[in-house]
Amino acid sequence: MSRDRRPAVLALADGTVFHGYNFGAEGEADGEICFNTGMVGYQEVLTDPSYRGQIVTMTYPEIGNYGINPQDMESWRPWVEGFVVREYNEHASNWRADRGLGDYLREHGIVGISNIDTRRLTAHLRDKGWKMGIISTEDLDPESLVKRAGELAPLEGRDLVKEVIHDRPRRWGPKGYINDDEDTDFPRAFMPFGGTGISPLGYMEVDELWFGFRVVVIDCGIKQNTLRHLVQRRCEVIVTPCTTPAEKILAWDPDGIVISNGPGDPAALGYVIDEVRKLMRPELPMFGICLGQQLLGHAYGGVTYKLKFGHRGCNHPVKRLETGSIEITTQNHGYCVDPDSLPDEVEVTHINLNDGSLEGIRHTELPIFSVQYHPEAGPGPHDSHYLFDVFIDNMKQVASATR
Repeated sequence: MSRDRRPAVLALADGTVFHGYNFGAEGEADGEICFNTGMVGYQEVLTDPSYRGQIVTMTYPEIGNYGINPQDMESWRPWVEGFVVREYNEHASNWRADRGLGDYLREHGIVGISNIDTRRLTAHLRDKGWKMGIISTEDLDPESLVKRAGELAPLEGRDLVKEVIHDRPRRWGPKGYINDDEDTDFPRAFMPFGGTGISPLGYMEVDELWFGFRVVVIDCGIKQNTLRHLVQRRCEVIVTPCTTPAEKILAWDPDGIVISNGPGDPAALGYVIDEVRKLMRPELPMFGICLGQQLLGHAYGGVTYKLKFGHRGCNHPVKRLETGSIEITTQNHGYCVDPDSLPDEVEVTHINLNDGSLEGIRHTELPIFSVQYHPEAGPGPHDSHYLFDVFIDNMKQVASATR
């Protein structure tokens, strides 16, 4: 028997057990079991920091067929605790791939299990709600694993964000993170509305790429495609950990703030909520994404609640109330803002067509808006890319009013 056919067991805390075969690393993994309905994009799923603390099940039946490549990473490493698939394909066929999925998981110590009925598992989670669970290639005794899974602490109240963020501010440019050793006072890289000469960042001349606005991204577990979208729109991007005080962020003189996605329970992030509240002002546009929306919801005085099984995948329909149009969106979240808890000056802009939950809000007096889904869509449809342009337009309006 090959290494990839080693027996493995997945056990849930409620006594549900699945027998399969191991791929990736051997050993054990525990976490909250969830499922992702995307047909493609398992590499982006693996490297999304929002999956910290979770064992991810892919509902699409064949995973691994196009391998892993260095271009599509959403972070510097994978973050899932474990990986569950119906059929693992160890023979990658893609000219961009530089390794197979199993090799990548082994490299990072992530345990995978294949050859289980993922339809049954998904239906179970939809009917019964989220569950804690364990994957093991070592302890194959179902009773032992179920008992141990039942002793796992749930993710509520746990600060997972501090486990995925970088420890210092950095710039992001056209070629990614620029220099970990540079001065974090961050002098302006370009004149606000253009200029001449050579870019201090050293990539290209200013007349080829000038930075129109300085955006500070509050990193709660950022997906890199968000940063790519901002640079494509000629933003100078500073990525700073969510532990950064508001006073330091304001000292960088940003034209706008993005609050990123990230893992876990937003109610456990009171220290971030307090700093976000200090940043809320008429002259500073803000854009919250996923966890960023939940943090804004708390900053407004609202509350969040945990969904029964969460929204994860790249095929979720959302209605934009302003136009009545339907966006097919990428999502990855287990919590949601309660719309009834929000003050009158915050209006609902988007709703989920599957369950009616809140998907977007906007402050009627401040240039602040947010969505619960992922407009950067890495992977996923492009229906929501316009939200980055809305953010740019908000910065333009504030700049025009204050010049």
